[in-house]
Amino acid sequence: MKAIKGPALFLAQFAGDAAPFNSWDSITQWAADCGYTGVQIPSWDARLFDLDKAASSQTYCDEITGVAQANGIQITELSTHLQGQLVAVHPAYDTAFDGFAVESVRGNPKARQEWAVDQVKKALTASKNLGLTAHASFSGALAWPYIYPWPQRPAGLVEEAFDELARRWHPILDHAEDCGVDICYEIHPGEDLHDGISFEMFLERVNNHPRANMLYDPSHYVLQHLDYLDHIDIYHDRIRMFHVKDAELNPTGRQGVYGGFQSWVNRAGRFRSLGDGQVDFGGIFSKLTQYGFDGWAVVEWECCLKHPEDGAREGAGFVKAHMIRVTEKAFDDFAGAGTDRAANRRMLGLD
Repeated sequence: MKAIKGPALFLAQFAGDAAPFNSWDSITQWAADCGYTGVQIPSWDARLFDLDKAASSQTYCDEITGVAQANGIQITELSTHLQGQLVAVHPAYDTAFDGFAVESVRGNPKARQEWAVDQVKKALTASKNLGLTAHASFSGALAWPYIYPWPQRPAGLVEEAFDELARRWHPILDHAEDCGVDICYEIHPGEDLHDGISFEMFLERVNNHPRANMLYDPSHYVLQHLDYLDHIDIYHDRIRMFHVKDAELNPTGRQGVYGGFQSWVNRAGRFRSLGDGQVDFGGIFSKLTQYGFDGWAVVEWECCLKHPEDGAREGAGFVKAHMIRVTEKAFDDFAGAGTDRAANRRMLGLD
């Protein structure tokens, strides 16, 4: 059997303008001090990473890899969550998502989409240069405003949205194939790929593209009241990345899954630091190990209560406690009878 690697940390929630979070060298030192052996890079954050250089310069990639290694850290994956979101944006969200793009394309949805596609392709090329085999992103969304069918959705609306989503992503997936990198879509509310069925709808339209895969994050399934353990049984062949994030859903007589437009701290469904929520991580690590997942266990800290630095330090230890050192023998080998084929046939009454 294969073993999960880790612990690693997604740096998006920690990058900042003050030390040690404002440079690649200092943030990787800090992550190692917290107990991590890997980090996932937000490719849009220029304080830590230059995506254009990484896509065009092997020397640059070797340099940032060397800095990380000197600090005891491996680069696990690159992320284009923000850029991937902009591959497909419904007009209702144009203003809200404009801030994800560079200033020169804001207010111009066509230019913004072209920029986003180029960004994701550059990140895939950079992943190849860094020797990575998986990449994290969002699918974007065209159909999301129509998630709850009232008024009744017109016939063909969702199908048209997914046809277009697949049309936009197929060339990017082909580039991923050329780079030898899987695109792992984080299955996430707000994206058209928000559960297993929507992922299947997309997968069918990209002809079961081998590079179209999943980033598994159980916190988003808890908030949907989706069976996140059964999800692994169904989709383990497509799960190529893992975000370790906790959550809780505590519905009341006043609110449930939709949250009543409340702040995160006042919602029935909330993200929590590892161990403070309801996710059965023992079951998750066991199932992923059972199916031979050998990617990284990447902590994504998001909590409505706890300080991020405390969550990060606790998260490293939490993942280490759940890592499974896989066995190289069966538990009952001590009772093996040492039989051969002839003995087996006698036991079956065939001789």
